[in-house]
Amino acid sequence: MTADGTEGFDLAALLRRRGGERYELHARHLNHQLPRMLHTIGFDKVYERAEGAYFWDADGRDYLDMLAGFGVMGLGRHHPVVRKALHDVLDAQLPDLTRFDCPPLPGLLAERLLTHAPHLDRVFFGNSGTEAVETALKFARYATGKPRVLYCAHAFHGLTTGSLSVNGEEGFRRGFAPLLPDTAVPLGDLEALERELERGDVAGFVVEPIQGKGVHMAPPGYLRAAQDLLRRHKALLIADEVQTGVGRTGEFFAYQHEPGVEPDLVCVAKALSGGYVPVGATLGRDWIFKKVYSSMDRVLVHSASFGSNAQAMAAGLAVLAVMEDERIVANARDTGELLRSRLAALVGKYELLHEVRGRGLMIGIEFGRPSSLGLRSRWAMLQAARKGLFAQMVVVPLLQKHRILTQVSGDHVEVIKLIPPLIIKEREVDRFVDAFTAVMDDAHSGGGLLWEFGRTLVKQTVTNR
Repeated sequence: MTADGTEGFDLAALLRRRGGERYELHARHLNHQLPRMLHTIGFDKVYERAEGAYFWDADGRDYLDMLAGFGVMGLGRHHPVVRKALHDVLDAQLPDLTRFDCPPLPGLLAERLLTHAPHLDRVFFGNSGTEAVETALKFARYATGKPRVLYCAHAFHGLTTGSLSVNGEEGFRRGFAPLLPDTAVPLGDLEALERELERGDVAGFVVEPIQGKGVHMAPPGYLRAAQDLLRRHKALLIADEVQTGVGRTGEFFAYQHEPGVEPDLVCVAKALSGGYVPVGATLGRDWIFKKVYSSMDRVLVHSASFGSNAQAMAAGLAVLAVMEDERIVANARDTGELLRSRLAALVGKYELLHEVRGRGLMIGIEFGRPSSLGLRSRWAMLQAARKGLFAQMVVVPLLQKHRILTQVSGDHVEVIKLIPPLIIKEREVDRFVDAFTAVMDDAHSGGGLLWEFGRTLVKQTVTNR
């Protein structure tokens, strides 16, 4: 008899009995601020099932997912090919994680991954994006013998201590010092990069080709010029493709939009998992790996207990097969351009809408100060309380009225980021653009529920100070 009075373990029965307690359980035993936040903004939904780019609630209503689990669900939820691969690998009863053998699946996945980065030679498998970045930081330091890594202001590379040291957002760093002695430079500023390199102690430069926070793109030619500077100073270029990689931007890797860019280390995760089994990968040059693993004594100098597990490797192989068979990268490019262009066409229509930018299915919608007096006063009210509230005001009715899940692209940012599953088509583009247009119409009417909700957010913000 188990503690809750059941015989053995029956997952379906457990969820039937206690699934309704989900918010109370989180409030009591996990991060108590999460349910509080969800209740506050009206995101406290109860989703019953999911498939592809949609969720359904208990009443059978569908919700369009334009968030993809922060990019994890690149193929949408429960892709049949990935599901079958996981059933197959479980049924195979493989002798997994013996630690003292060389199973075939990690080698096969590494071989397949490296075809998308032919200038690289080897792969280390961990369990997440932040582990992939941690691996790159360690490998860069050891291979070059230098202590410092450069990163961009406003970057996001993960939240473990090493990755946090190259995180450009102060809100995440505050209270966790001391961190590693790394240094931020502005994205696109080659002079600042060169000044730091001239100090002679830089192991590498880690950069997102498109920053997740705010969806800011590296200027044309920047990555190639940065690469040239780094090579001149014997430092490494590290591309963080955790969110931008695996087809998100309309190329397999986002750095591939710029000819001649060949990073020394590339960090991958999120969509490689198929949405099921956490996986992270660090791709790198042969000489870097051989320097780190320089002798049999150092064979385990960097490892991960669950890295290269059979379930994760099977999921990754299935994802790459689907990417090729279903032309996912091309769909991300074509559907992303359709979505971006249709949203960009609205910029002249709505004074609160300032810019639409991005590549493929990674799109940022930025709001800004309006010109008309009535809207300016309301905008000023929100900005005085907290920057980013207007974007939150748009996200909420998209979910509440139109059943579309989106996110604000970072704290204190007036940008909505769209990173939907890479399988969406014109139908989903139509639904989102129609809903967004309706929300913008409401925002520019000068009244209505949207601005009422804005006043509520202002009151809560002031109360929480």
